[in-house]
Amino acid sequence: MAPDPTTPGGSLLVLAILLPCAGIILSFVLGGRNAERVALGLTPFGFALACAIAFHVASAGKPVVYALGGLAPPLGIALRADGVSAVMLVAAAVILTAASFYARAKFATPEGAPESRIALTFWIMLQAIWAALTIIFVGGDLFNLYVALELLTFAAVPLVCIDGRPETLAAALRYLLFALFGSISYLLGVALFYGAYGTLDIPLLAQKVQSTPIVWMAAALMTGGLLAKTALFPLHLWLPPAHANAPAAASAVLSGLVVKGSFFLTLRLWFYVLPALPAAGAANILGALGSAAIIVGSVLALRQARLKLLIAYSTVAQIGYLFLVFPLAMGAHVWSDIGWSAGVMQILAHAFAKAAMFLSAGLLAEALGHDQIARLGGAARALPMTFLTLGLGGLSLMGLPPSGGFSAKWLMLQASVASGQWVWTLPVLAGGLLAAGYVYRILTPALSEGDIVLKAPPKRSREAIALGLALIALALGFAPQGFFDLLEIGRPLAAGTLR
Repeated sequence: MAPDPTTPGGSLLVLAILLPCAGIILSFVLGGRNAERVALGLTPFGFALACAIAFHVASAGKPVVYALGGLAPPLGIALRADGVSAVMLVAAAVILTAASFYARAKFATPEGAPESRIALTFWIMLQAIWAALTIIFVGGDLFNLYVALELLTFAAVPLVCIDGRPETLAAALRYLLFALFGSISYLLGVALFYGAYGTLDIPLLAQKVQSTPIVWMAAALMTGGLLAKTALFPLHLWLPPAHANAPAAASAVLSGLVVKGSFFLTLRLWFYVLPALPAAGAANILGALGSAAIIVGSVLALRQARLKLLIAYSTVAQIGYLFLVFPLAMGAHVWSDIGWSAGVMQILAHAFAKAAMFLSAGLLAEALGHDQIARLGGAARALPMTFLTLGLGGLSLMGLPPSGGFSAKWLMLQASVASGQWVWTLPVLAGGLLAAGYVYRILTPALSEGDIVLKAPPKRSREAIALGLALIALALGFAPQGFFDLLEIGRPLAAGTLR
């Protein structure tokens, strides 16, 4: 039997998973009136656990590991948190906490009012998303990652149609169909891996996989399924209606975090399970699809009449940048570190900026009674903090300094030049210009003359939450070198080699 691989701090990984699961059970037991209190009460502890895990990873300089039941793989299952896992845990904790406090105004149950099924559903699904994302970020077994991916899907879909309107039900059904296709495809690939090698533990698979037809078929099936869940062009058709019609707090979580869960598994597959394969062709295909997503998503965003639809199509475009990490970071090259840092920075910058913009769009729709861009004349004077948030979020999407979006795109350009892959500079630059166009479409009418009557002025606390997320997206542009060193902990560089 292999020795117990549990490292100091490994038990924190289990606690991070159990915390939201305990919240779900308590919410069921205590009922809809108390589900909000349970969710909000646990968020500080979840954030503290995420920070503690990141501290252990950074201080040890190696991944934190916990063997469930004391049995090491292949007999048991191990949880692992490397540098990028730790960063994603903290980011998820921040965004979910912000979305939770923002959502109180819509999904709270006032004293004396009857319990609401919608409120109970919202708080339970939000905690389920947190649990699923945590398992995805720390899971070390492909089948258990599939279970987490399913939990993420079945927690996210109800948030899309939680208000029961026909258009939201149609959007949720389309989302579910794409997600189920992705799940079946992913699971078929997992079955092929298990049949070929008898294990699904990621480090053990990485030592065994070879360039065989079965491995390539498994990789293709799993990648196709994950692309459908991530909404990469041309499998993006479910995302705009789902994100645009969901409540603002749900849209922020869906765009900022949920689609990142399946993308994170795509990174795990190609960089952790298959680092030994000659995958330059596959990397270029993924990069080409990402480039197409940047252009098509940006052009479609420019054509939208509704603010939330514009932001949703912008998500399609920004997801495209994520897939440039494959041609820019694959393999053990001097420029791979730059490409890897660029990809993770894009994940974080987009997550915070887009969450902030969706929350602000929700405030605007509540205050004005609509989100029609053509009817925003004079709205910036009535809602200055809301439009400041939209502008700062747009600054990061455009890739202007100082912002995390600028750092991500600048690193992508550096990696493209250093690797001699000049072709990838074109979508990065074109996407920035197109993003400037659709951000301009939002701000120009809002800053023009016009008479605006507010139906319900937004609470300053909710505006502050959205602004705080946008400021984090900007602050990422000042990330120190230690942050990028953390991202390298546990990242495979080549076959059998880890940071």
